[in-house]
Amino acid sequence: MAEGAALHVEVVSADHVVWSGEATLVVARTVEGDIGIMANHSPMFSVMVPNGVEIVSTDGERIVVAVDGGFVSVAGGRVSILSEYATLASELSLPDAEKRLQRAASAWSDADDSDEDARKEFERAEAEVKAARKAS
Repeated sequence: MAEGAALHVEVVSADHVVWSGEATLVVARTVEGDIGIMANHSPMFSVMVPNGVEIVSTDGERIVVAVDGGFVSVAGGRVSILSEYATLASELSLPDAEKRLQRAASAWSDADDSDEDARKEFERAEAEVKAARKAS
C-alpha cells in the first residue's frame, strides 16, 4: 500500500474505544446521506444517524460497527467516529437484534413522545439490526 493511502480510524463509544486501526475506506450514514471516506479526504464534520458504519482495514478485513448516531470527523488522515453507543456487528446475532428491535418498537409506541430512554433504545436496536444485516 502506498504511503499516505491509509486512514487512522477510531470508533469510540461513551465508555470505551470500540475499534481502532488503519483503514482504506470508511462508509458512514449521516443526516445528509452516506459518505465514503478514503485517504486524502477533505476535512469534514457531520452528524451520523443510527446505522452500521463500514470500515475496510488495510489488510482487507471488513468491519461493521453499529452506532446509534453521533459524529464523524475527518482531518489530517484521521477519522473519528464518536457515538454514545457503538458495538461491533461481529458481536451481534441478527435474530436477537431483530427481536430486540421489535420489543423496542413496541415499548416506544406505548411511551409518550418525551420518553428519551424508549427512543434511545429503539435507535440502538435499529442500528444493531442494520449493522448485523450489513455484516452478513
